Amino acid sequence: MAPPTTLLVATHELCWKHDPGPGHPERPDRLSAVKHGLDTSPVADGITWVEATEAPDEVITAIHDGAFIERLDRLSAAGGGQIDPDTYVSAHSSAAARVAAGAGLDLIARLDRGEGTAGWSMVRPPGHHATRNQQMGFCLYNNIAVAARALADRGERVAIIDIDAHHGNGTQDVFYDDPRVLFVSFHQFPWYPYTGRPDEIGTGAGEHATVNVALPAGTTGEVYRAGVERLLAPVMADFEPTWLLISAGFDGHRDDPITDLGLTSADYADLVADLLGFVEPGRRLLFLEGGYDLLALSHSAAAVAAAVLGEREHPERPTSGGPGLDAVTTAERIHVRDRLT
Repeated sequence: MAPPTTLLVATHELCWKHDPGPGHPERPDRLSAVKHGLDTSPVADGITWVEATEAPDEVITAIHDGAFIERLDRLSAAGGGQIDPDTYVSAHSSAAARVAAGAGLDLIARLDRGEGTAGWSMVRPPGHHATRNQQMGFCLYNNIAVAARALADRGERVAIIDIDAHHGNGTQDVFYDDPRVLFVSFHQFPWYPYTGRPDEIGTGAGEHATVNVALPAGTTGEVYRAGVERLLAPVMADFEPTWLLISAGFDGHRDDPITDLGLTSADYADLVADLLGFVEPGRRLLFLEGGYDLLALSHSAAAVAAAVLGEREHPERPTSGGPGLDAVTTAERIHVRDRLT
């Protein structure tokens, strides 16, 4: 029996209590903006909200060193503090991070039971900058990596597509030598965290399982769509994923205050709709990453939710033209053309 056409959205009240401090862009209002977008979208009836559960220590330590957990627990217990120039912890951050790491695992279990066709881990703190042994870039635990490792360890072939404006250096770090997990990142370059060059392709058995599309400022949705058609389609056909995980950061929106890409909410919807076609329903997960303009975040979340549910919602127009095709061509040469010669 086919699962119901339902988007399961996992969150928890603790995710609002993680507080990086006044004026910080990764603020609790981000989740409120997303929730408003989903609750008022034309597909709200197709969304089921579920409460995320904590990830156990042994699942987190499959990704991060044990000292990583202890450091975060101690800092939160002391009332909070600063990890790096961008990353702060409050009294509730450790608990929020455990819930954020566990949300994807809970969604996998629910999708396995046939409760929906896709899941969205709508949590904060985000995760894709957290490396094996370093918390950075607003990120505490690598939420998408926790879920991907759990799937890979049970025999799945997992494709992670990172569409955040910033390179998912943490996710790349975790899976750089792992052939079971394909990591593809479309990101602004050069930009924080200044990783994600096209020649970063993985190592050992994981060579060519890391694909980086290093895009210039001003890149539009047309370039992303070309990347899916010319680069991602042959790479995915070769990899044959059984699960698709998307690091859904919306800071590539043209109104975002801390990046310079040129996307709109319609571009995100069209991009995600294209990506979903690479795996069957019931094996699709999204993870909220960045996005710091609240209206853009709300519109983008609503548009993407509609795309996940097979509907078209375009609060803005898709974009075209501009720079960036050279970046697609470079990645295509490295991962498609050169591998065929």
